[in-house]
Amino acid sequence: MADKTRFGLTALDTVPLHEKVYLELVRALMSGQLQPGQKLTSRKLAKELGTSDMPVRSAFMRLQALRALSPMPNGSVEVPLLSADRFQQLTAVRTVLEGTAAELATKRINGNNLRAIRRLCAELTQAARSGDIDAYLRKNHDFKFGVYRHCGNEQMIFLIETVWMQVGPFLRNLRIGFEDDLAGILGIDYHEEVVAAIEARDGERARAAIVRDIAEGATHILEQIKFPKQRH
Repeated sequence: MADKTRFGLTALDTVPLHEKVYLELVRALMSGQLQPGQKLTSRKLAKELGTSDMPVRSAFMRLQALRALSPMPNGSVEVPLLSADRFQQLTAVRTVLEGTAAELATKRINGNNLRAIRRLCAELTQAARSGDIDAYLRKNHDFKFGVYRHCGNEQMIFLIETVWMQVGPFLRNLRIGFEDDLAGILGIDYHEEVVAAIEARDGERARAAIVRDIAEGATHILEQIKFPKQRH
């Protein structure tokens, strides 16, 4: 909601529409709300978002440049289907970047920030126990970036977000094998260990917990789905 000015008027929202559309698509990709191979058209998305085609097409172009979307011959775009090799390469990048971000953040998180991360941790656990994969993926994103954004390095956050735009859609496959009880996913999820490390101000331990979380999740996905051989 926009803030009130000192004259009692409502301050105008200065974020351009094309930027809002772009950020909405970025969040959808990173939180696994879009699936690998899913086709997107500017017309349908514009209708869903209640906007014109132009800001959607602008967002598509930016996301193609970041390899988060692939162009189709008919002018639509596709959420890329990664090969197993590329998924593993991106996972390796994640462990380096996100492990470092967690370690750096541990030295900077305290007070209200720590309380917020504890709340996100609890919400992530509850989402798994509720059996709602969409809520789980959203809370997984919110928790991890709730930690990383305290690392003090904006360029590192940008790189992490760029990788997540590519791997985020594949995180939906974490649910495979836990269809009857999504709470079982907590066996390969180490967010509570991350919080314990932050509370102990142990950066190396926080890094190790994040790396284990990423690695075990990726291994589960690789074991559960058949990746295309040639698509990148």
